[in-house]
Amino acid sequence: MTDQGGWIYSDTVKDHFMNPRNILRDEKGFKWDGKGKTGNIKCGDEMIVFISVDKENNQINECKWQTYGCASAIASTSAMSEMVKGMDLDEAYKISPKDIVKELGGLPDNKIHCSVLGDKALRMAIDNYYVQNGMKEKVTTKEALIICECMEVTDHEIEEAVLEGARNFNQLQEITKISTGCGECRQDATMLMQEYVNKHFGECSI
Repeated sequence: MTDQGGWIYSDTVKDHFMNPRNILRDEKGFKWDGKGKTGNIKCGDEMIVFISVDKENNQINECKWQTYGCASAIASTSAMSEMVKGMDLDEAYKISPKDIVKELGGLPDNKIHCSVLGDKALRMAIDNYYVQNGMKEKVTTKEALIICECMEVTDHEIEEAVLEGARNFNQLQEITKISTGCGECRQDATMLMQEYVNKHFGECSI
C-alpha cells in the first residue's frame, strides 16, 4: 500500500478504506430487495452487494455490501455504494469501473480490477430485484460461459473486447480484467480470443 514509504493511493481511496461507508455487518438486520454476489474467495476477492429500492420511484434507497478483498476493493465498493444512493435503477446499472475509479481519484493500474467486482455485483443485485418483482424482461444478463471464474468474465465479454479492439492478451486483460486472480484461464481465454478475432476480422495470429 506504500511506495518508498509513501501512500500510493489518493486521499479519497484512503478515506474510503479507513472509513468505509455502508458495510453490511448483519444481513438479518437489513431488509434488502436485491442481492448480487461475484468474485471467488479462493482467488482473494469476493463481493456481495445488497440494495433496497424505492419501488414507487424506481430508485436505490440504500446500497450495502460485504467483501473479502484488498484496500482497493473496499474503497471502490464503498465509493460505489455512495454514488448509487438515490439513483434510478437503469442509471445505476450503467455504473462502470471507470466511473468508480474517477470517483476515487484514480487507482494503481494493477488494482483497477478490484473496482470491477462492485459494479458486477451491483448489476446482479438489480437483476435479482427485477426477477423477484416480476420484471424479468428488464434483466439484461444473457446466458454465457464463464471463462475466468475469479473475475466472472464470460465468453460474451471476451467477444465484446475483441470488437472493441483487443488483439493480444494484455489488451484483453486491460478491458475485461480477466486472469488477474489465479491466472488459470489465460490459455483458454487466449484461444477463445483468437477464435473471435478470426470470426470477425478474418485469419490473423495473436
